[in-house]
Amino acid sequence: MSVLVTGGAGYIGSHMVLALLDAGRSVVVVDNLSTGFRSAVPEPAAFVEGNIGDQDLVRRVIVEHGVQAIIHFAGSIVVPDSVADPLGYYLNNTVNSRALIAVAVETGVRTFIFSSTAAVYGNPQEIPVREDAPLKPVSPYGTSKLMTELMLADTAFAHDFRYVALRYFNVAGADPRGRTGQSTPRATHLIKVACETALGKRASMDVFGTDYATADGTCVRDYIHVTDLVAAHMAALHHLEGGGTSDVFNCGYSSGYSVIEVIEAVKRAAGGPFPVNMGPRRPGDAEAIVADSAKIRGRLGWKPELADLDLIVTHALAWERSLKR
Repeated sequence: MSVLVTGGAGYIGSHMVLALLDAGRSVVVVDNLSTGFRSAVPEPAAFVEGNIGDQDLVRRVIVEHGVQAIIHFAGSIVVPDSVADPLGYYLNNTVNSRALIAVAVETGVRTFIFSSTAAVYGNPQEIPVREDAPLKPVSPYGTSKLMTELMLADTAFAHDFRYVALRYFNVAGADPRGRTGQSTPRATHLIKVACETALGKRASMDVFGTDYATADGTCVRDYIHVTDLVAAHMAALHHLEGGGTSDVFNCGYSSGYSVIEVIEAVKRAAGGPFPVNMGPRRPGDAEAIVADSAKIRGRLGWKPELADLDLIVTHALAWERSLKR
């Protein structure tokens, strides 16, 4: 009885693998290492290098490892890149997910957890945003994820198959024990970029847009510690394995911080200022997105333990210091 983690060599996926192993679960990872690292997959997890769109490969992995649940992280996640290369995002995020779901149904895997995104909401009219809010993504990234959610819902209706889609807000931080963190070169996550700049790994960083209708003119996001996010996945896995029904949940803290507030938190953690350039807006960015997380707290019993921006930044900065320049 193994859990297949797609994208398990990446940032969030590697934290998921650690959590599963810590819980005594058997794990197999499929990752093409386009952005992940083989070294991020700890023993005793099995590792297979390959693309989730390769149905023969995935079928073989499921059969050989006795996979009974899939946690699907693999995909492309950079919003501006999706605007520049929409077809690439629809291929990697939607077409490949369709192939993975098809093999799951074919091989009798009935439990599926999907890494979705708050980008499916676009610019929500009400904040905090609930799961039943209108779905109006403003980027191909958000649309590619929404299309996979729709495929999962239709598949669950037609087959003996149950899923949970977790709509991430802004994931940040690193394993508190220092075992893994965000290591991807040229990553675009705000806290990662700010930590790199604070440590001199970047000459400066850019703020994209200072004229939004927010308190300081910069975008507002709900930042969630990666460890709490992984705990949400574990809660979803227990829910489905216990006979729970398919569902969709927001993963956030229900509190928002602006870009400037995040930068100030990194300055506090780093002990000093660093160069920040103010620039124009970039395509695909929503003004403000904050989660209503009441549903996941109530139905799955999820209780975040690291809901503090300064703590998130402290863990991210510690991981960044541990990386070679």
